Amino acid sequence: MENILENFDILCVDENLLSIKDKLLNNERLDFKDAEMIMDTKDLNSLGLLAKYKKLLKDGKKIYFVVNRHINPTNICVIANSCKFCAFGQKKKSPDAYEMSIDKILSLLDEELREIHIVGGLHPDWKFDKYLEIVREVNSAMPCAHIKAFTAVEIEWFSKISGYKIEKVIEKLMNAGVDALPGGGAEIFAPEVRKKICSPKTTGDSWLNIHKAAHKLGLPSNATILYGHLESKYDVIDHLDKLRNLQDETNGFLAFIPVLFQSYNTRLKHLKPFPFSYDLKVHALARLYLDNFSHIKAYWITLGEKAAQVTFHYGVSDADGTIISEKIIHDAGAKSQIGHTRDFFVNMIKDSGYIPVERDALYNELKIYD
Repeated sequence: MENILENFDILCVDENLLSIKDKLLNNERLDFKDAEMIMDTKDLNSLGLLAKYKKLLKDGKKIYFVVNRHINPTNICVIANSCKFCAFGQKKKSPDAYEMSIDKILSLLDEELREIHIVGGLHPDWKFDKYLEIVREVNSAMPCAHIKAFTAVEIEWFSKISGYKIEKVIEKLMNAGVDALPGGGAEIFAPEVRKKICSPKTTGDSWLNIHKAAHKLGLPSNATILYGHLESKYDVIDHLDKLRNLQDETNGFLAFIPVLFQSYNTRLKHLKPFPFSYDLKVHALARLYLDNFSHIKAYWITLGEKAAQVTFHYGVSDADGTIISEKIIHDAGAKSQIGHTRDFFVNMIKDSGYIPVERDALYNELKIYD
């Protein structure tokens, strides 16, 4: 591996980053104080070098992507209008409410897909068996694709409406064909901030416990953070610290995904957007602090395609996927395209100086475009 830190001491203008460099070279874990220095730095070039060094250590110049599709079976949600950051959920009688039939869901599938991402609202009338049927039918139609389905928020809801314990819910989902859990619903673990943006939602502790239960049953998952709203730098660091601690215990997380808050169509639209430097710091911090996570993902849906490319130089090793159709973030006002092709990702990654690697949901390498 090229020694990109060879002249770091000469180029670095923030002395605080020198101690972080030394820890990286000595393979020492960063602590809370180190994370504070990263969030406070104005030396973005040096920070990028540190995060890139860590990324290169883990997987060289490979940047992963997947041919996937998002399916949101319904936007009808019992807590619609309660989560201030969400513009997706609707009450049942809303003119914008919808629910998909099984046939409609199956019509969205394509043999090219390697990952099918299924999340949606907490429908007041659908039984748990309905969700199991969706998974079984998708699994039957697409046996070669992985199903990544249902956030911890949905799993807690399934437990409530079925009477099953969380572990039983997860087991039934696995038996139906779920291969991994998405990372949604984590938002921000800080209780006071969580109360302000999504008070009726699953607590941060419950989210962690549900993912812990999934990992112990052999079901891997992703993890996320929703940033760029009311959180402080301490809330971000605390969020990452809790995830790192759980990963130490279970090693069940596949990737960490920073999700930039989209305010435009929400009840938090009065909030002033954070500068792009904040996006870079959050992604770089994730790569440097989450030393036990294999991948940091750039969620281009919220960042935008060009900004996502920049994060490749700040520790990111995954460009997410084609997605094809996404509603939750776009309903909130995301300006990115709805979806992209395989060729788009190959060119996007190559143009950034990296090697595109097509993967499945579990990070098995399917094709290297060198």
